Amino acid sequence: MNQSIIFTDIVEWNEATKTLSLIAQVQGMNVTCLITSARLERLASLTIQNEQEALTAFEQVRFDIEDIAEALIESESFDEQGYIHV
Repeated sequence: MNQSIIFTDIVEWNEATKTLSLIAQVQGMNVTCLITSARLERLASLTIQNEQEALTAFEQVRFDIEDIAEALIESESFDEQGYIHV
């Protein structure tokens, strides 16, 4: 694990976009990482229909998601808004 990238406990579900966001701290700056419900369903092998199911699925595959996000941050795969899409 790269110690310069730290993931916080802040995880939020956006019902309108069906997207989960998590925050990574990179050299003192916050980076928002986004994962769609479709991607989360594939990683967790679950069907997600609401916020609680999304958060439960996320916790089951949290470390996998953080590993993917970390690799994307290290390769500087940011979008125009500075977000990382897992």
